[in-house]
Amino acid sequence: MTIDIAMNVCQLLPALVFARNGESHEERAYRHGIGGFAAGRCCVCRSMCRCEVREKRGILARPGIQSEFRPVAGGMISVANTYESQSPQKQFLFAGLIEVFRDSDIGRLAMIPFSDLRKLFPLKAGTKSTIEFVELSPAKQPKATKTLTLVVEGKETFSLGGCKYNVLAVKETFKNGAGETLDTCTALYAPDLQASLARRYDEGTSAESVNGYETIKPLAE
Repeated sequence: MTIDIAMNVCQLLPALVFARNGESHEERAYRHGIGGFAAGRCCVCRSMCRCEVREKRGILARPGIQSEFRPVAGGMISVANTYESQSPQKQFLFAGLIEVFRDSDIGRLAMIPFSDLRKLFPLKAGTKSTIEFVELSPAKQPKATKTLTLVVEGKETFSLGGCKYNVLAVKETFKNGAGETLDTCTALYAPDLQASLARRYDEGTSAESVNGYETIKPLAE
């Protein structure tokens, strides 16, 4: 099934994060962020597992990064990223998947879609969605719209904090106004957690890599 979105200006959408020459996977992951988080019970195991977070907030972490996730109004997930070697970063992601705003020492970036993002969810295996949007930054005027295509390629499991989570493999492809591909990766998205637990880069090549969280725990009030 294909959903082509001709968007509505009053909603926000994905920040485009594009590969740069000589950029490491860690730098690329910094611009992407890894995920979004809102509580759920998608853990495959049913024992008393620390990864089975029940509160609508949580902390996901891996060496070098800790991310605090909180649900806010409008289906958004607020993510506060703290890094060992880079400046802190604040993100807002719709449903924990589509980045709509980013703020850090590097600058601010907002993405305005021309559609209702709510119509994309819940995601289902085999669906394809194309979203057109304009990217806004105080430092640069937009010259053209861009697109994000989401292809839900199938279901997988992802190990995190000693448990396995059900995830959807969502291929994300960003293109400019001329239709040229700017960046592509695959998000391992847990719908029940509303979080991308990892991203695969350069999939199917000798350079393929996975950047993902390794631990999960509740966030204290």
